[in-house]
Amino acid sequence: MAATKHTLVALVEDRPGVLNRVASLFRRRGFNIQSITVGHSETAGISRMTIVADGTNTSVEQVRKQLDKLVETIKVSDITAEDRVERELALIKVKSTSATRGEIIQIVDVFRANIVDVALDSLTVEVTGDENKMNSLLNLLQAFGIKEVCRTGKIAMTRGIVNPGESSRKQTASEE
Repeated sequence: MAATKHTLVALVEDRPGVLNRVASLFRRRGFNIQSITVGHSETAGISRMTIVADGTNTSVEQVRKQLDKLVETIKVSDITAEDRVERELALIKVKSTSATRGEIIQIVDVFRANIVDVALDSLTVEVTGDENKMNSLLNLLQAFGIKEVCRTGKIAMTRGIVNPGESSRKQTASEE
């Protein structure tokens, strides 16, 4: 079985050390995390993690089950095969002169990106979109000279309502 890129989404308790435990679980299993993003969710005290890693379906399913067993984990889903919305944010600082600034601005406009900082020798571009959009813009800006790049990694969620009425918290033995 060939390794493929998997997108896992985990709802976890917002507590110190949770990110370390999740990353350590992947490390112990020999997985390289391509990107991991963590932020607050719609529920206070709950964070949402989006993890992108390469692996076979069976090996990723094993890691997903291990993640689900962590005390702080509320729910883990492999949304790789699901209809989903994915986005990434990047800040790109590109060299510019008065002669090249107009051309860079035109390229940025085509990608519906924003210029968020202007300096004498550079422009900083903010772009959101999928991985292909990021890479395409980076390839075009490469000709001007890229000074610095900062990418967030992928965030993702499934489209529409997956399971209406499903509780987002694990039931404890006393609740069942």
